[in-house]
Amino acid sequence: MAHDNNVVSFSGQQALKRFSLPPAMVRLRDASGHSLKSVLANFFDRADDALFELADRAGSNIDQTAYFDAMRELRLRRKAMVVSVLQYVSQAFNDIGKFKPRYSSGALDEIDQDSLSLVDHSQLEQQVAIDNLINKLRTRYSDQVRLLTIRVSHLVPRIELVDSQMPLSPEVICGGLAEACADLDIDIRAKLVVLKLFDRLLVDVLGDFYQEANQTLIAEGVMPDMKRPPAGKSRSGQGSASKGVPPLNTSAPKATVAGDQSGVGGSHATFSELSALLHQGGDSGSSPVPSGGAYMDTDRLIARLSEVQAASGQWGPEQVVALSDQLKPVMQPESGKALNLGQVDSDVINLVAMLFDFILEDRQLHPVMKSLIGRLQIPVLKVALSDKNFFNRGGHPVRKLLNELALSAIGWGEKRAGQRDLLREKIEEVVDRVLNEFTDNVHLFEELLDDFRHFMDLDRRRRELVEQRLRDAEEGRAKQEQASEAANQLVRDQLSDRDVPEPVSELLNEAWSKYLQWVVLREGEGSERWSEARSLTERLVWSVDPRPLTDSTRSDLLRAIPSIVDDLRKALQDISWDPFATDSIIRDLELVHVDVFQRLVTAPSRSESSADEPASRTYSPDTKPNGGESPVEPLNEPAYAVEAPDVAASADAPAASAEAVPPQWLDRADSLRVGSWIELSKEGGKVRCKLAAFIKATGKYIFVNRSGAKVAEYHRHELGLALAEGDISMLDDGLIFDRALESIIDNLRSSRKD
Repeated sequence: MAHDNNVVSFSGQQALKRFSLPPAMVRLRDASGHSLKSVLANFFDRADDALFELADRAGSNIDQTAYFDAMRELRLRRKAMVVSVLQYVSQAFNDIGKFKPRYSSGALDEIDQDSLSLVDHSQLEQQVAIDNLINKLRTRYSDQVRLLTIRVSHLVPRIELVDSQMPLSPEVICGGLAEACADLDIDIRAKLVVLKLFDRLLVDVLGDFYQEANQTLIAEGVMPDMKRPPAGKSRSGQGSASKGVPPLNTSAPKATVAGDQSGVGGSHATFSELSALLHQGGDSGSSPVPSGGAYMDTDRLIARLSEVQAASGQWGPEQVVALSDQLKPVMQPESGKALNLGQVDSDVINLVAMLFDFILEDRQLHPVMKSLIGRLQIPVLKVALSDKNFFNRGGHPVRKLLNELALSAIGWGEKRAGQRDLLREKIEEVVDRVLNEFTDNVHLFEELLDDFRHFMDLDRRRRELVEQRLRDAEEGRAKQEQASEAANQLVRDQLSDRDVPEPVSELLNEAWSKYLQWVVLREGEGSERWSEARSLTERLVWSVDPRPLTDSTRSDLLRAIPSIVDDLRKALQDISWDPFATDSIIRDLELVHVDVFQRLVTAPSRSESSADEPASRTYSPDTKPNGGESPVEPLNEPAYAVEAPDVAASADAPAASAEAVPPQWLDRADSLRVGSWIELSKEGGKVRCKLAAFIKATGKYIFVNRSGAKVAEYHRHELGLALAEGDISMLDDGLIFDRALESIIDNLRSSRKD
């Protein structure tokens, strides 16, 4: 961004200087713009993945098209939207005190019912989404936003600045997003999905954003000693921040790190709060050496850790060394005197050790990956010693890098000998660079994080292409199976209880079945062409077994057979059936028809056999199939009997299997989302794979390995049974650092209660 701090207004041909931003505000504007640009880049990457997944799971073609349109529109307008948001925020800086965000917390409450009825429905839905997001951000980050508002107001004392006009307020940021989304040419449902994705992202990352903004002003000397905003009302005006926000907690411990206002919850505890839990929980917060000896300050400790870090590259490929063992040479006595650490440094060591204990015991990771990540213990400890915000800052680059490495390794398995493993090579490269290059410059982790994310993005897109081909193939196979079942069912229905000669039976089960499948695939079972194919099938079967007989059966056959033969020949031509085979089929059919006429001559009269024969299916070429009116008689001698398979028994088998599975495991199978990783027990060992697709047509769950190759498929009841029997176990693909920190907090709280 330009570093011009003059705000000008053009009136006529002369520019009049109105206001000059203080240098600290200029630096805040530029630094926050850079951070916001990174936040938006992260959003577009995540939105692309999320919309693709939604499209893949869409319940209808309309929904799928809407999601794909949204994904395409976001890709095309990505740069324009980023510029729009940044310009909106920059305008809030440049017109500070005069800029009024279009959206504000509680804005909907100020609209009367008459005005509300005039608002376009889609605009209203968007405004509701933005209003909810503003309220959510105001509630979650109330202290950080108020601290920033007070500091900004301190820099511009002559300007009456209401909360919503603070240039980085939730109202301004969300207003910028709303402006950027307003011109998206997509369905309102897809637009609301986009806004929901913004919601999720901003709620996760704006805490770090506001903390960095406060730190920028603290570095400029703006009220550096203010830890928490003072109690009392803020200058709310329109878009008040106080609405729906709980009262401030003024009894927080004084040791809270400056700029962080998070409570001890989830993975957002401050170092001081973790330290308090550590001691109250009965864990040793003392130095790892006996008291009474030489004191080693943080700088000397980090210097010694750097020596150990340089030697850690000599470990074996699967060797995992605990942090306590790595620290033994660090704490070697000097001149016969033991070394003592400060309380804070000792607590940091204990917390980092507990974090890596969780990571290295996590069943989600392969031992090789645990070894690689375990080699980062010393560098991570050095970062934690120099930056206590490491524990509570979710956006810290070191935490992000650990999360990305662990996430990429969830589905990893060792390759065969001689086969190249690009992921392992990349992770080894990242670890080696940290061990060889990291001293005290945390920007190295940011560089490595960006590079690793780029690698994973390319890898992900390659795997998505492979998985998409697999999904397409499976969906095509499912459609083929459906078409085959529809054709076979029709043929079975027609052959049931009918005496059909073998040549015709072969025709129905082979050439004609292929034609029926072709019709289903091309036009569907509800089409007119399928109805015509069904009718022709019934006419064909009737022509070779004309039951029940009537006085007009012979004349009906004479009229109907030519059209049946012509329609049959034309249908086989439509699917490009071998013309020589078609001629052979027609000749065989003609011989069967001749045989039918010969048997009609010897058939008993209707009066002799009608009393003994049950009513059966009737067909007349002048009526609809199966729509005969008068009871008539069958031929007295069947030519060939064809038995239909027991369809009911085979259809009931899956239903019986499903009933045998406890409902909670079927629910567990239903809740499995595309992209979920599992560990599958198979002969020869365990295999890690993820759910790549759920094929609705056949009810199949398709699982692939990390390369995108299919390794297993299950129907619903099979999957539920495998889960119940322990053959399948779920893998947690959550952020490993956050899970580790949450586990530590839970364990410390539990030990304190005990």
